[in-house]
Amino acid sequence: MSARERILATASELFYREGIRAIGVDTVVERSGVSKTSLYRLFESKDALIAAFAAEQDRLFWAWWDRIEDQHAGDPRAIFEALLSGIAKRITHPAYRGCPFLNLATEFPDENHPGRVIARRNKKEMRTRLAVVLGKLGVGDPNRTASQIALIINGAYVTGLIAQPADLRGDLTDAVIKLLVQ
Repeated sequence: MSARERILATASELFYREGIRAIGVDTVVERSGVSKTSLYRLFESKDALIAAFAAEQDRLFWAWWDRIEDQHAGDPRAIFEALLSGIAKRITHPAYRGCPFLNLATEFPDENHPGRVIARRNKKEMRTRLAVVLGKLGVGDPNRTASQIALIINGAYVTGLIAQPADLRGDLTDAVIKLLVQ
């Protein structure tokens, strides 16, 4: 691994597990085994490191989404079910500590913070992609329904932090299907 990859991997793990504001660059330097000089040569500030973390989380999320769409090409209902199932699986994972994009938005209220900009873009892209799938399903107003489903998904992300519903996948899927059959 390059120094950049080690720093980013370490920061990503710590930021997600402990919270971004709770982790200083000294901790990232210590745990990654890279000098502080190297960190600042690669990332001009902690905000730049946060933005790199957010960008990597964004890249990983869309790679996962794209794999689901590829696996179920031509079957928008199967895409939807696989996405919801995958989201529920993530939420119920023992290491789950929330949606990294919602966490970013919570920790950084400044609309212009580079991490928050990426988080906002991720949520906007999710609504856009949901609308495309909904359009393929023949939903009458795919943009509005996509916004409603995004609310349900984001609510499930938060709920997973504070409660373990007996059947999160079933509850999530049922809520979305009720929107689709209206």
